[in-house]
Amino acid sequence: MRETVHRHLGKVMAGAALAAVGTAAMVAITLPGTAGAGETGGTGGGGTGAVQQAGEGPDGVRPGVVERAPAEGKKGAGRDPLTGDEIRRVEKIALSRRLLVSGEDVDGDRGPQRLSVDLAEPEADEADDPGAPRRAEVTFYDYSNDTLVISTVNLDTGKVETTGSRRGVQPPPSHAENAEAASLLMADPLGAGLKADYKDATGRELSSPDQLLLSGGVYRAAPGAQPAALDQCGVHRCVRLFTKVKNGPWIDTMSLVVDLSAHRVATLDRR
Repeated sequence: MRETVHRHLGKVMAGAALAAVGTAAMVAITLPGTAGAGETGGTGGGGTGAVQQAGEGPDGVRPGVVERAPAEGKKGAGRDPLTGDEIRRVEKIALSRRLLVSGEDVDGDRGPQRLSVDLAEPEADEADDPGAPRRAEVTFYDYSNDTLVISTVNLDTGKVETTGSRRGVQPPPSHAENAEAASLLMADPLGAGLKADYKDATGRELSSPDQLLLSGGVYRAAPGAQPAALDQCGVHRCVRLFTKVKNGPWIDTMSLVVDLSAHRVATLDRR
């Protein structure tokens, strides 16, 4: 394998070393008063700063009118995890007609990007009620205006109880977003080092994100800490990737940030 130490992108690294560096370097992102917009967990239908009653406040978004709910399919009970049928059903219920038509996902297709579907916590007065309704919290990201949208759906009635939107709130990226970030990096001149390191490690050309094991974290801009191209990160959805060859080594991409909203890549200075 040829020498990669002096390459701008970085070198193939041992997995444990990169994991330690990555953990220290990433910025923890937590929604105000809720963990429900992340990949796990959920919040109750009572609402937080990120979830408002429909139509309330400057960020309120009126939920769609559900004319006919999808078939219920297999149902859980109580605090059982959501079934696959329940997840598919609430995703359809939570999408208002306006959001479906005007929203945009990470690939630029119509409709917002789904981030997570979680079982919502019961209301305070329902905590000890075994018959309390099951609710799901559905989180989308609308790339058309960089807005996080969270809807709470009552699984018993098939109706949206609350919907709210916020800008500047950035939950962890989904698998689809990490894959798109990798695609943008591979297509950019700054991704040349990633492709060269992959070929060094495998002897093959890197042509698809599917050839990598990917995870990522949200990057937020800090005054003077990044090039001007990344100053909007935090309002824009920006990702730093951890990349690993399948059944192989990690490849260091920590100095690169992908702005998914602007579809561009920039390098961070390493001090």
